Amino acid sequence: METPVFEEIEPASDCDCAGCRHWRRVLPHAPAGRALAHPAAYRALAVAAAAASATAVSALGAGPAAALPAAAHAPHRPGVPAGDEPGTPQGPRAPLHGATGRPAVPPAGAELAGVTRTEIIDRARTWVDAKVPYSMTAYWSDGYRQDCSGFVSMAWKLPANEWTGSLATVADRITKEELQPGDILLFHNASDPQEGSHVVIFGGWTDGTHTAYTAYEQTPPHTRKLDTPYAYWSNSAKYLPYRYKGVTAGKAGTASAEEAVPGAAGPASHGVAGYPGRAMFGPGADNPYVTRLGSQLVKKGFGTHYTKGPGPRWGEADRRGVRDFQRAQGWRGGAADGLPGPETWRRLFS
Repeated sequence: METPVFEEIEPASDCDCAGCRHWRRVLPHAPAGRALAHPAAYRALAVAAAAASATAVSALGAGPAAALPAAAHAPHRPGVPAGDEPGTPQGPRAPLHGATGRPAVPPAGAELAGVTRTEIIDRARTWVDAKVPYSMTAYWSDGYRQDCSGFVSMAWKLPANEWTGSLATVADRITKEELQPGDILLFHNASDPQEGSHVVIFGGWTDGTHTAYTAYEQTPPHTRKLDTPYAYWSNSAKYLPYRYKGVTAGKAGTASAEEAVPGAAGPASHGVAGYPGRAMFGPGADNPYVTRLGSQLVKKGFGTHYTKGPGPRWGEADRRGVRDFQRAQGWRGGAADGLPGPETWRRLFS
């Protein structure tokens, strides 16, 4: 039997999985002009050789071939390899970067900027819509680093790029029950920061059981919004909820004076005065905007589903009331889903 010949292939320089990182450390650099490959290529060649060897052994009556090891990248959570959960190494704390890509001079004694929950979610959505590529070294046009902690720094309007080891210094620990859109779930692995550390923005509960939520996160290959099991896909017990110290809405269930009156100088998501954004409504939502919505539904004659006065916790009565109002506008299908979008809000409060 001929000895199998292995093609010499080197690990990919742009892959951050555990296998590529290992081979980049132990193998010499590739000669100029040689294409780099993922370590899965090594496995493919090894599997082929092992299969050929097993066939030969079986032909000699030596018994069945031994089972091959598992694939290098077994499925784990959507879009992320299993080899290095959660696959999001990050850069260190750094200043914002200007249009030239160079560090901008940080303002002396910069204070935390005030930001509403609506602003946080809207800012997060700008990266989701742009599908900002994940990078621990590149900086987006707004000056923030394109990794998980840079994404949160951007959404919170921080004066610098923080990292998972420093985000807690600009935030307060809260409980799961206190979580509201714009808060974060943070896991910082102090013993090995590059192994597992990650942070996501909480976008609201997906149902009343509080077992899943909408997460805004920067993760390979680009920023995304995804329904996520609480607290996270892996290392769940290590993710802790935090609230930015500069959020203007204060504690859960309260609103700032600026947000007190619809149509006043409060939120203006999608250009609609007073509209706080869709993230403030739906299963699990508990905030003053839900009460305000319900009160207006009652005022407009669409509050028949309430068995008691509208309250801050979103319920089926709120959804049905909004749905009835939307149908009264002549809308059907997805346009009458019972969740208030900007046009629903504008017409309801006009």
